[in-house]
Amino acid sequence: MESLQIRRWNEIPPVKEFSCRIEKSNVPAVISGCVRLWKAFSKWDVSNGGLDYLQEIAGSSVVEVMLSKSAPVFYGDIRSHERVQLPFSTFIEYCKNLLQSRHYDNNSFSQSKEHKPVGLGSQHGDSPLEDEAPQQIYLAQVPILNMGKDEKVQLECLREDIETPAFLEGKTLASVNLWMNNDRTRSSTHYDPHHNLLCLISGCKQVTMWPPSATPFLYPFPLYGEASNHCAVPLENPDFRIYPRAKNFDEYSQKVILHAGDALFIPEGWFHQVDSESLTIAVNFWWGSDMISGMLEHMDSYYLRRILKRLTDKEMDRMLCISTDTADRKVISSYGQSTHENSDMNHQTASSKGRNPEKSFMMNELEPLALQSLHELVSLVHDCVKPEGNSSADPSVIREENEVMKIVYTNLFDLKEDPIANFIWTLEPHTFQSVFLTMAHNFPRTLEAFLLHALSPVGSEVLTKKFEQLDQMIATNEQVQFYQKFYNVFDDQFSAMDTILSRKELFACQMQLAETRSQNPSGLGFESHRLRDICLVNSYVNPFVSVV
Repeated sequence: MESLQIRRWNEIPPVKEFSCRIEKSNVPAVISGCVRLWKAFSKWDVSNGGLDYLQEIAGSSVVEVMLSKSAPVFYGDIRSHERVQLPFSTFIEYCKNLLQSRHYDNNSFSQSKEHKPVGLGSQHGDSPLEDEAPQQIYLAQVPILNMGKDEKVQLECLREDIETPAFLEGKTLASVNLWMNNDRTRSSTHYDPHHNLLCLISGCKQVTMWPPSATPFLYPFPLYGEASNHCAVPLENPDFRIYPRAKNFDEYSQKVILHAGDALFIPEGWFHQVDSESLTIAVNFWWGSDMISGMLEHMDSYYLRRILKRLTDKEMDRMLCISTDTADRKVISSYGQSTHENSDMNHQTASSKGRNPEKSFMMNELEPLALQSLHELVSLVHDCVKPEGNSSADPSVIREENEVMKIVYTNLFDLKEDPIANFIWTLEPHTFQSVFLTMAHNFPRTLEAFLLHALSPVGSEVLTKKFEQLDQMIATNEQVQFYQKFYNVFDDQFSAMDTILSRKELFACQMQLAETRSQNPSGLGFESHRLRDICLVNSYVNPFVSVV
């Protein structure tokens, strides 16, 4: 969507403009030249003596580095790496050795280079860096400033060389960190639970980003895991047999290349993967968003319900092949903001007031399309609902006697697999009205069999959506007459209504389960099991129906 495209600013934005136009939109933005006036921009420049300067200023500090055999890719899962203590001066020496051995290059990311891990010497005593196997290290998230009281600030001595951008004035910073790599590196795809301003001081980085709505395609680890904000699927070599939805992850990605002096605003919740060229230095600022800080604890349950309802509605629309644009227009219309659509609807309603619904009760007076649709629906109901224990029944006629019916569904929740639901979904509202009024008048037992036995959960969702469409197209008195004719067929009208609603709720519950699985694809977890329990408890009583 265009509204989610990365924005670019060639000038540093004022405080108000950043807050209102960048941060509030929760969309990434590149701010060119944001850090060119920092002391660090000139003093830390690798190509101009920056390594010597850093060694002189901070060489005596002991830092924590990431050590990984999966390099050049560094995964967030702690099973894939370990953190070890290392003198900062030793890390700088590795960087100098790389520079002297011509491993350092400034080629663009369009020119693929082989990632060669750095062999680590044995000068660190009993450190894990003594391993003979070639490894690579990454100076990742080393604190320069940390508002937490318990965590040690390892490179506080570099604080004077950087400046907090003016547009972050008033923000409560969580931390400021140094990121530095000696060889080419890639971070695993992940999101952060806070806003991030990534400032590039030396070198070049490519950042690939996905909006939070792309979560189902990226397979994040389960929420109960320690790496829940990281993706389980390795995007550099995905196995589509295990991660089938990952085939579409590229459709939602955006790439941006940062050069020294640039800054990138990465909003909370946006997935990002960072590729860094050799000898790249960056500083990032983390701060909490207004949304998170404004979420009152006593509102948590409400927020969760609202979020789950929204995700479920999207999953239901997806199952019914309703596009996002259509769903958005539906929401706009429901709030009365789409005057053009409302005007058209009012016109259609007004034009229907003069219609006489009684005329549609007689089959010989039906329009050809409505008559054809009626015959097709009756045939579909017969194919789906058969008298139990009577194999000699005429397959061309729906029996109107009161008999025990048996139904076999191919899929209770898939519109494409349900011929009756699929057929009803294609009916134009006025044709739908004529078909069901005629069925109620001429084939009451068929209508009864349709609703009580042939209507699946997805069919109930489709039926109620057709009711809603019809209500918007006809006048109130015509609505009353339609529902009277429809429900008078049933001996117990309230039971018939309850049947529709129960199956509709079962469909919504299944969509919640599907959405939860997509958000937590690595395992069902507690939430999914609870949703499954709810599905089982709320499923309508039918000996031929099971929740799978």
